[in-house]
Amino acid sequence: MSHRNRAGFILSELRRAQTVMKSEKKRRQQRFSDNVGSLLESAMGHYSCQRLDRVTEVLKDASAAGLSVCRTWAFSDGGDRALQISPGVYDERVFQGLDFVISEAKKYGVRLILSFANQWNDFGGKAQYVQWARNAGAYISNDDDFFTHPLLKKYYKNHIEKVVTRLNSITRVAYRDDPTIMAWELMNEPRLGSRNGKFCEVTRQQTLIGGWVGMEGFYGDSFPDRKSVNPGYQVGTDYISNHLINEIDFATIHAYTDQWLSGQSDDAQFAWMERWITNHWQDARTILKKPLVLAEFGKSSRGQGSRDTFMSNVYRNVYNLAKEGGTMAGSLVWQLMAHGMENYDDGYCIVLGQNPSTTQIISDQAHVMASFAQSFNQPH
Repeated sequence: MSHRNRAGFILSELRRAQTVMKSEKKRRQQRFSDNVGSLLESAMGHYSCQRLDRVTEVLKDASAAGLSVCRTWAFSDGGDRALQISPGVYDERVFQGLDFVISEAKKYGVRLILSFANQWNDFGGKAQYVQWARNAGAYISNDDDFFTHPLLKKYYKNHIEKVVTRLNSITRVAYRDDPTIMAWELMNEPRLGSRNGKFCEVTRQQTLIGGWVGMEGFYGDSFPDRKSVNPGYQVGTDYISNHLINEIDFATIHAYTDQWLSGQSDDAQFAWMERWITNHWQDARTILKKPLVLAEFGKSSRGQGSRDTFMSNVYRNVYNLAKEGGTMAGSLVWQLMAHGMENYDDGYCIVLGQNPSTTQIISDQAHVMASFAQSFNQPH
């Protein structure tokens, strides 16, 4: 079986969903700013004023700091206060919460990237899809069958169609037609596990318009020499081959040096971080010929070293690469939250109103990147 066909992933069957999405190539010039992974969680449940205020606070503060793009979830599968209660069955109150997120983002001039599913078990993840299929009588060998089993592919495809065709109850604009939604993320950090001691390569042979994959950036077998850039291991994905698909508009990487290089010094971690970003930038520019987004990075406040120093160094690297042209499109820090959301703090939480030095670093970067966007948009 050829490399491009090996995984036979879900969206090879998404020709139908393609007709309900649109691509705006100008979106590629948008500068990327922040992750707010819990906006949907903040808005859902009983649709209370307190939870809605949290959404408003984050978006208002982000906009005031100059941030222009927010990435958040369009999934919450199974469990308490789920968006998708069971395959194809949705809680309308929770969907109204996502409607509110989108309407508030529009109000404050923030564009959204909505993610359809999760690799991890948080908010259900692919494990929940697997459990649903098993409950329906399907034989599923392991969670990685999410990428190949016909029933699981159907569940996932149907969820995508449900989200993109949703008519916002507040704005009365379908998600697929709302320019507030800048891009669709196919999955948060998809990985494919080891089988018989070898990693299978996930190939995103999919036709999602205006989308990105959501990968972390690990190199695979398409360019074996590049695997030395990985932090000592692989995760069954291939940064280059997965992003060569025409319908994927831009490439993404994630980076958590305090987890991936645990125990190494701050200097060693940043030196690796600089290599990680720069190598992906070079490949995005020369091979993929697409913009690159550092779509998740951060440093835990519970670990060693200064988060502000780390972020300043990363931002400087991103800025220097952005000066070379339009390939380095920006970065999204993980993660911004509102007051009163301490239960969601994974160590990476940033509340703009409570962290003035970090807020200033983020805001300064947002403004210099915005100046690049304006210069690129000027007629030449």
